[in-house]
Parts: sequence; C-alpha cells; structure tokens
Amino acid sequence: MNDTTSNPDESCRWLNALPDEARVSDPGWRLIGRHARIMDAPAGTELFRAGDPCSHFVIVLSGCVRVQYLDHNGNEIVLYRVREGETCILTTSCLLGQARYPAQGIAEEALQAALVPMRVFQEALAHEPVRAYVFNTLGRRLVDLMLLIEEVAFRRMDGRLAQYLLKHGEVVRATHQEIAVELGSAREVVSRLLKDFERKGWIAMQRRRIEILERRPLEELGCD
Repeated sequence: MNDTTSNPDESCRWLNALPDEARVSDPGWRLIGRHARIMDAPAGTELFRAGDPCSHFVIVLSGCVRVQYLDHNGNEIVLYRVREGETCILTTSCLLGQARYPAQGIAEEALQAALVPMRVFQEALAHEPVRAYVFNTLGRRLVDLMLLIEEVAFRRMDGRLAQYLLKHGEVVRATHQEIAVELGSAREVVSRLLKDFERKGWIAMQRRRIEILERRPLEELGCD
C-alpha cells in the first residue's frame, strides 16, 4: 500500500479518471485527493470478508472487485462488481452506518484503488459534488440489486441459466460452480440443467467449456 504524493496537484491527479461528479477544483474532492492512499492488489486477493470492520471509503481506479454473499450453508451469490471509476456501495453503507461488512470482496482482476480514511470521507460529504457522486452511485447500485432479487426470487432457474449462457457468447469458459455462484444457485442444480440442455442438443460440454449449438431454444427459454 503506497501513499499518494504530498503535492496537492499530483495527489489529486487520479481524480481526473473519475466521472464528471469528481472535479479536482472542488474542495471536497481535493480533500479526498490529498488524503487518499493508493492500494495495489493482485487478482484473487480477498479485500474484505463478512465481519471485518470498515474504515475507508474506496474508489476503484483500475481492475475489478467482485462482491459476493456467502450464507451459513455455504451457498454463494455474486451481488455486483465494482469497476474503474466506481465505489463499493457496501463499503459506503457500512461507513455511513458504522457497521461491519456483511459480505466478501475479492479482486477479480489486478486492482488499483484509492483508500480514503473515514474521517476525511465524512468531512468531504459536506461538499455537494462528493455527495452527488456517493448517492448517485448508491441509487444506481440499489436498482441493480433490486433486479437481482427479482431474478433470484421470481424467475425460473432454467431461463436464467439460458440467459447467462447467451450473454457470454458462443463459448462459455466457466465451471459449474462458478456459474452457480453467479446465479445464486447450487452447483448440483446448474449441473442438472446443463446436462438437460446437452441432452436436447442445445449445448456441448467439456471441462470448463460450454459451447452453444442451438441458440433459438435457449433464447425462447430465456424469454419465458
């Protein structure tokens, strides 16, 4: 974990990569720029887990963070991903509510992120441009989570699986367990449905490889 330079212009330069809400000329964002530390983490790094304290506001500068929930039975579901220019709403909500993390964050790709101490974050929130960035992000991500809940609670798994396969092109390179985590299901359920798709001639399966042979029936199933 490397500190940003103490020169104000240099320390705020990374803000230029953020959305329009982040303006280097704004006092709130300059405050964040001066006090942020730049963290680098390789792919696969566990950034936080359920029960960990939350002490920093986080902005992803490059790479991707996968945020997922693990229940007491060992079932996993991907909640969302945080990419360049975005912030983790779970981290933000924990800071605002002074709560501990309820989920897990993993660097899915090599990651660079800006870490802002809680005290500085709270002070910067007094400035409207910072508030706009934070709450616009919260609003957008809340809509995504509501759509995820709708998918999991009300849509048939075979239709969701068909949509997942189509979204990833002609060849899907993933294990059954990885697909199950993405869809919030059990590996056994995903394996059973994939074998059914294969029996019908819609797909062909090899190790970590699923080739789509017939798109039309998958498209029809995904639209049900």
